[in-house]
Amino acid sequence: MNNLPLFITKYFWGDDLSELSWETHKEYIVKTILEKGDLEAVKWILKNTDKDTLKKIIDQKMDPKSQNFWKFYLS
Repeated sequence: MNNLPLFITKYFWGDDLSELSWETHKEYIVKTILEKGDLEAVKWILKNTDKDTLKKIIDQKMDPKSQNFWKFYLS
Protein backbone atom coordinates (compact mmCIF):
# COMPACT_ATOMS: atom_id res chain seq x y z
CA MET A 1 0.00 0.00 0.00
CA ASN A 2 1.43 3.30 -1.06
CA ASN A 3 0.21 6.41 0.80
CA LEU A 4 -3.45 5.39 1.06
CA PRO A 5 -5.13 5.84 4.44
CA LEU A 6 -6.24 2.64 6.14
CA PHE A 7 -9.92 3.61 6.02
CA ILE A 8 -9.70 3.57 2.20
CA THR A 9 -8.18 0.11 1.90
CA LYS A 10 -11.36 -1.76 2.88
CA TYR A 11 -12.76 -1.01 -0.58
CA PHE A 12 -9.89 -2.85 -2.26
CA TRP A 13 -10.21 -6.23 -0.55
CA GLY A 14 -9.65 -8.06 -3.87
CA ASP A 15 -6.49 -6.15 -4.74
CA ASP A 16 -2.89 -6.61 -3.68
CA LEU A 17 -2.56 -3.60 -1.37
CA SER A 18 1.22 -3.75 -1.51
CA GLU A 19 0.99 -2.84 -5.21
CA LEU A 20 -1.90 -0.35 -5.03
CA SER A 21 -0.53 3.16 -5.36
CA TRP A 22 -2.29 6.54 -5.45
CA GLU A 23 0.16 7.81 -8.09
CA THR A 24 -0.21 4.77 -10.36
CA HIS A 25 -3.85 3.77 -9.80
CA LYS A 26 -5.53 7.12 -9.10
CA GLU A 27 -8.37 6.66 -11.62
CA TYR A 28 -9.20 3.19 -10.33
CA ILE A 29 -9.12 4.34 -6.71
CA VAL A 30 -11.29 7.40 -7.40
CA LYS A 31 -13.89 5.41 -9.38
CA THR A 32 -14.07 2.73 -6.71
CA ILE A 33 -14.53 5.22 -3.87
CA LEU A 34 -17.06 7.35 -5.76
CA GLU A 35 -19.13 4.24 -6.45
CA LYS A 36 -18.76 2.38 -3.16
CA GLY A 37 -17.18 4.63 -0.57
CA ASP A 38 -18.62 5.96 2.66
CA LEU A 39 -18.65 9.64 3.61
CA GLU A 40 -15.15 9.59 5.09
CA ALA A 41 -13.66 7.97 1.97
CA VAL A 42 -15.49 10.33 -0.41
CA LYS A 43 -14.33 13.36 1.59
CA TRP A 44 -10.76 12.11 1.29
CA ILE A 45 -11.14 11.73 -2.50
CA LEU A 46 -12.68 15.21 -2.86
CA LYS A 47 -9.87 16.70 -0.77
CA ASN A 48 -7.09 14.96 -2.72
CA THR A 49 -8.40 15.24 -6.28
CA ASP A 50 -9.08 18.43 -8.20
CA LYS A 51 -12.51 18.97 -9.76
CA ASP A 52 -11.30 18.76 -13.39
CA THR A 53 -9.64 15.40 -12.76
CA LEU A 54 -12.80 14.12 -11.07
CA LYS A 55 -14.90 15.17 -14.07
CA LYS A 56 -12.56 13.32 -16.46
CA ILE A 57 -12.64 10.20 -14.34
CA ILE A 58 -16.44 10.09 -14.01
CA ASP A 59 -16.77 10.39 -17.79
CA GLN A 60 -15.15 6.97 -18.00
CA LYS A 61 -16.93 3.71 -17.38
CA MET A 62 -18.86 3.94 -14.11
CA ASP A 63 -22.16 2.70 -12.83
CA PRO A 64 -24.73 4.97 -14.60
CA LYS A 65 -26.43 6.03 -11.35
CA SER A 66 -23.13 6.95 -9.73
CA GLN A 67 -21.99 8.71 -12.88
CA ASN A 68 -25.17 10.80 -13.07
CA PHE A 69 -24.96 11.72 -9.39
CA TRP A 70 -21.32 12.84 -9.60
CA LYS A 71 -21.86 14.77 -12.82
CA PHE A 72 -24.67 16.68 -11.13
CA TYR A 73 -22.70 17.16 -7.91
CA LEU A 74 -19.62 18.49 -9.71
CA SER A 75 -21.49 20.81 -12.07
